[in-house]
Amino acid sequence: MNLDSKFSALQLAIINDQGILYACACPVHVSLQINNLRKLFDYQKECMSVDISPEDSVQMQVHRRIAEVTKQAHQLMEQCLEEVLDLEGWNKTKLEMPAGLRKRIEEN
Repeated sequence: MNLDSKFSALQLAIINDQGILYACACPVHVSLQINNLRKLFDYQKECMSVDISPEDSVQMQVHRRIAEVTKQAHQLMEQCLEEVLDLEGWNKTKLEMPAGLRKRIEEN
């Protein structure tokens, strides 16, 4: 089981850096949750890679279920981030916040 990603770790870091300039850091919070979901997914994959005896099949089911739901949540959060960036008018090639949002924080 693998995790499909729309955003690389570097792209998420750039979004986080851009968001620091903002009065509203909502894209940063979404980005951070995506990173956390990736860590949880990797942890579950690691747990599933350990030799588990037949007596521990419940544990394998637990790890698999957590990984499946994490994968779904990850897809939803990446879609959410993509939509937020579109709504706010970010330059998605450079991952730059629009000037209007930058100006907003500079004025505060």
